[in-house]
Amino acid sequence: MILRMSSLFLRTLRDDPVDAEVPSHRLLVRAGYIRRAAPGIYSWLPLGLRVLRRIEGIVREEMDAMGAQELQFPALLPREPYEASGRWTEYGDGIFRLKDRKGGDYLLGPTHEELFTLVVKDLYSSYKDLPVWLYQIQTKYRDEARPRAGLLRGREFIMKDSYSFDSSDEGLDKSYAAHRQAYVKIFDRLGFDYVIVKATAGAMGGSKSEEFLATAANGEDTYVRCSNCDYAANVEAVQVRAPQPRAYDDVPAAHAERTPGTPTIGTLVDHLNEKFPREDRPWHAGDTLKNVLVVLRHPDGTREPVAIGLPGDREVDEKRLGGQLEPIEVEAFDEKDFAANPHLVKGYIGPGVLGEKNPSGIRYLVDPRIVEGTRWVTGADVDGSHVIDLVAGRDFTPDGTIEAAEVRDGDPCPRCEGTLESARGIEMGHIFQLGRKYAEALDLRVLDENGKLVTVTMGSYGIGVSRAVAAIAENTHDDLGLVWPREVAPADVHLVATGKDEAVYEAARTLADELHARGLTVLYDDRPKVSPGVKFKDAELIGVPTIVVVGKGLADGVVEVKDRASGERENVAVDAAADRLREVARG
Repeated sequence: MILRMSSLFLRTLRDDPVDAEVPSHRLLVRAGYIRRAAPGIYSWLPLGLRVLRRIEGIVREEMDAMGAQELQFPALLPREPYEASGRWTEYGDGIFRLKDRKGGDYLLGPTHEELFTLVVKDLYSSYKDLPVWLYQIQTKYRDEARPRAGLLRGREFIMKDSYSFDSSDEGLDKSYAAHRQAYVKIFDRLGFDYVIVKATAGAMGGSKSEEFLATAANGEDTYVRCSNCDYAANVEAVQVRAPQPRAYDDVPAAHAERTPGTPTIGTLVDHLNEKFPREDRPWHAGDTLKNVLVVLRHPDGTREPVAIGLPGDREVDEKRLGGQLEPIEVEAFDEKDFAANPHLVKGYIGPGVLGEKNPSGIRYLVDPRIVEGTRWVTGADVDGSHVIDLVAGRDFTPDGTIEAAEVRDGDPCPRCEGTLESARGIEMGHIFQLGRKYAEALDLRVLDENGKLVTVTMGSYGIGVSRAVAAIAENTHDDLGLVWPREVAPADVHLVATGKDEAVYEAARTLADELHARGLTVLYDDRPKVSPGVKFKDAELIGVPTIVVVGKGLADGVVEVKDRASGERENVAVDAAADRLREVARG
């Protein structure tokens, strides 16, 4: 195929779009791959659509190779299946809802677990029919409150979602492993750096869960890796290694003390070291117990105040907290909430009033580090006072634990004696074992080998196909523009004819035809009235992996071949150029 820029529906831009926050957004718009239609909604222009289709092709090839079967569900979905699974309510404001002319409720599909489950229920009834692996590449819709970063966080996007159906947990393990292997092949072919990390399943439900993250300095996901072993996890999934319970027989009885002028953890620690010094060492921020109040908004609209206890040298990580509670939303505990809870003394809240069995009735969840026998300084529930030597298990008992504290570089690895270090990434794929949540909700059962009905167990496996376009751009661009890996590039060769000499254009046309005859896709810049400088800048911006310049060198019988990624150049004889470029393009 030859794409001639003189007629191609393409306009490059010299200036960045005003709403661009990340390089991929900026470059994809400037290079003419996408155009904004509305916040979080983009049109795919010819070059962008070519990249998107090549990514889809890689995904489809590997899914087919593993034995999965493709189908296609509608994007417009009825309410009833989502009502049965509970997600019509759980999604809250996160989905697009609409009514037909008869008043029936519909939604634009955010995911299709319910539809996959129902179609298997409709067609299969025996364990002999299983396992079955089904997938689709489909447009999804989510009403993002703050769409941002171009294709990375949109309201309309394209996903590959696949599901496995097995009659046993052992079968699910095998299906999960097969999908994981296929995902490794897909992401290896997409041509960017990625990591596989432990993750949470979130609103989808399920147990074992892993994410495939494209490494990116400005990615919205933070993950950690161990400096010693192969442990890697999204921060939402990090499980703090709880210390062993401690003996507290020799710890003094808890005592309340006046601590005026200590509005912050730092001022409190200074006051303690001055007025109530320890014998063994100075007080540190980690010796204090901070109690943070939030409100949980449940999918049905119910508001529940909750207190979170954590060491005073840590902050609550809102994303980490949200990941533990999804689909419940977390809101601030405001002045109205304080007014409704007079037992709470702002700035001096302690465990004495917290917990379902205590005066406030507010559920009290603590960081896993707060184990029996640990000794704390915390609020005394009296203005200007704190309690010293308050011991967990002796003086207070929380209602449970929660992983909500920030994870820091240098924290101990949950698996070995190493330490954690953090990095940023973009979620590109997510695989997890759904188990029987949706099968139970929609009564998907089959007869087992003994003729008894058993509930089917499911796995769910997603890839952000349109997001992959942006993730690759984030991972491979340079200061001049996009640098596409060869397997996803919109063309194999960007052929640039420069100057005004008709012989140059004739030679370029001949070369384009020869490349086409050898099965290569050529983006041919044949614009006669565009300067060489503009053409070169466009070639760098567009990012095809091989750039060929037909120009001054033609007088010496050569063309210039440039590798877009490395910048390396070589002169190739005109009559050998087509074969040389086919060799380069095919690796």
